[in-house]
Amino acid sequence: MSRLGDVFKNKKAFIPFVTAGDPKLETTEKLVLAMAEAGADLVELGIPFSDPVAEGVVIQRADERALAAGTTTDKIFESVRRIRQKTDVPLALMTYINPIFAYGPGKFMKNCRDAGVDAVIVPDLPFEEKGEIKAFCGAYGVTLVSLIAPTSNERVAMIAREAEGFVYVVSSLGVTGVRSEIVTDLAAMIALVKAAKDIPCAVGFGISTPEQARKIAAVADGAIVGSAIVKIVEQYGEASVDPVRDYVREMKRAVAGEA
Repeated sequence: MSRLGDVFKNKKAFIPFVTAGDPKLETTEKLVLAMAEAGADLVELGIPFSDPVAEGVVIQRADERALAAGTTTDKIFESVRRIRQKTDVPLALMTYINPIFAYGPGKFMKNCRDAGVDAVIVPDLPFEEKGEIKAFCGAYGVTLVSLIAPTSNERVAMIAREAEGFVYVVSSLGVTGVRSEIVTDLAAMIALVKAAKDIPCAVGFGISTPEQARKIAAVADGAIVGSAIVKIVEQYGEASVDPVRDYVREMKRAVAGEA
C-alpha cells in the first residue's frame, strides 16, 4: 500500500511498538496519535496473545494486562478504524500464526484492509510456510513483512528476494527485550539482503537508547523499538501518553542523526 511505501522514503525510519489494549484500547489510540505526532514513521500494534513465544517478560506482561482488560482482535480492528479517522500514519499488526488461523486468515486480512492496516508481522511463521496466509494478504492488499535473524545464514537471500515492504532484521538471538549491547554483525546481514533485493531493512529487538538507535540507523534503513516503550506504558499506565511522545521524539531525532 502507498502508506508503507513512504515509510523509508528519503529518510531513516523510526518504528515504535505498543501492545494494543495495554492498559486499555482508549490509551492505545492516544498513544498511536502521540507517536505519529512525535515523528513515528510506522507504528506496530501487537495483538495480545496468551503464548507470545518471541516476546520477553516486558511484552508478556503487557499481553496479560491487555487480555485482562478484555482486548480482542475484533476490538482492535474497531480501534484501528477510529485511529484511521485521525491519522494516516502507516500501521502494522504484529501477531502470531495461531490467532490468525483461529480468526480465519481471509477474514483477518479483509478486516486489516477495511480498518486501514498496512502490514502484518508474524514472527513464528517460517518462510517456507508463508503460503498459508500469503494469498490472503495479496487478495486484500496487506503486506506480509518478512523477518531474518542471525541464524538465517544462507536463507537470507532467499527470504529477501520474496520480501515485500521492508525486511525486519532481528538483531539478536532470543526474545524481545532491552539489551545493553547488540553484538550481531548487522551490516553483514543487511548487505546480504541488499545483494538479493533493493528493499529497506529495519532492525528490531533490543534497541532502547538514542545511542543504540543512532548506531543502528548508520547501517540500516530504520530502527524498531518495542520493549523500552512498553516499559514506559507499564510504569505510567493511562498517563503514559506524554512520556511515550517525548521518548519517541528523542529516538526519532537520534535515528535521523540530529543532535
